[in-house]
Amino acid sequence: MTQFDINHQSSGDAGRYSIALDDGSEAEMTYRLAGDVMAIDHTFVPRQHRGGQIAESLVVRGVEDARARGLRIDPVCPYVAVQFRRHPEWQDLLAG
Repeated sequence: MTQFDINHQSSGDAGRYSIALDDGSEAEMTYRLAGDVMAIDHTFVPRQHRGGQIAESLVVRGVEDARARGLRIDPVCPYVAVQFRRHPEWQDLLAG
């Protein structure tokens, strides 16, 4: 998988992972925390950058961080839900 410089920001019960892209645009994935559950609610990659593993890289980073922090994940975002179906090794992190 391609390596991207992923920035993570959090404040209170909300957070955001982002990747600054070469043309000045940005890809992002956002989440909300509720106890020990990270509800990933949004993933966006500008159209001209889709298909290059950017969104998947954001999800992988969120999964890695959730695992390290002992959190479970609620994949509210449809893209994240698809990624969870594609990665059986993440099933232990599913909330619910």
